[in-house]
Amino acid sequence: MRILMAGASGFLGTRLGDRLTADGHQVTRLVRRAPRDPRERQWDPTASQLDPTVVAEADAVINLAGAGVGDKRWNDDYRRLIRTSRVDSTTTLATTIAGLPADDRPRALLNSSAVGWYGNTGDRVVEEDAPAGEGFLADVCRVWEAATRPAEDAGVRVVRLRTGLPLHRDGGLLKPQLLPFKLGIAGRLGSGRQWLPWISMRDWLDAVDFLLTHDEIAGPVNVVSPNPVTNADFTRELARQLHRPAIIPIPALALKVALGGFSHEALTSTRVLPGVLSNAGYPYHHPTLPEALKAALQD
Repeated sequence: MRILMAGASGFLGTRLGDRLTADGHQVTRLVRRAPRDPRERQWDPTASQLDPTVVAEADAVINLAGAGVGDKRWNDDYRRLIRTSRVDSTTTLATTIAGLPADDRPRALLNSSAVGWYGNTGDRVVEEDAPAGEGFLADVCRVWEAATRPAEDAGVRVVRLRTGLPLHRDGGLLKPQLLPFKLGIAGRLGSGRQWLPWISMRDWLDAVDFLLTHDEIAGPVNVVSPNPVTNADFTRELARQLHRPAIIPIPALALKVALGGFSHEALTSTRVLPGVLSNAGYPYHHPTLPEALKAALQD
């Protein structure tokens, strides 16, 4: 397939681009700077600038663009960036797709979203039919997903990737925890009772590939493991695999001092199950946390 990708230089995008290219797909990357490679095209989503002919050349579009929610301490400016970087890129792609003649439109738009859609669910299990919750990330996800609507209204298959917490030692949930764990100064966050909707990197890549080729699937899809765990259970298993203690809990107040506004999201409990993927028969490679962490630490 000819795939146009936004957010290709990020933690997930880099790995997905490499995977799709290795599988024989032709991947063209959207970049904000001047192109340095024949497979790059320039765009400016903040100004809604994208050459429609670039989109017309694609069989599918994958949008993973957005500022990292855990990359910096949250303040008002960074909150705005988290929101605008997602909504502007999605709006630019969706409206450009919708503006093309029907025969020139890509067959699918796979657009990133997040399990933050559900807000704090406590111990309540949710699947894709659950409404949006409350809180900053839930509000971001609501407008982020709504920005795909022009493409959907134009008859293009739109998949909203409500991604959980991918496990890989070089980024995401795992990377910032490795050094404290290895030094023996790590522990659960807050009470540890909050649920973590994780997924192995292998399964995240496989699931996106699965959704890319299954034309019958559209709408929101929870890209998570079928076996969420609590933060306390995650902490114990990571400590076991690293052969280190994890006996120093990090109080909620300390998280607020260190993380600012992001501390609330770090303590949020989101017990999410992958209803769509499970019903479609997606075969998980790492369905349980021990095997997923083992793979993440070895990659």
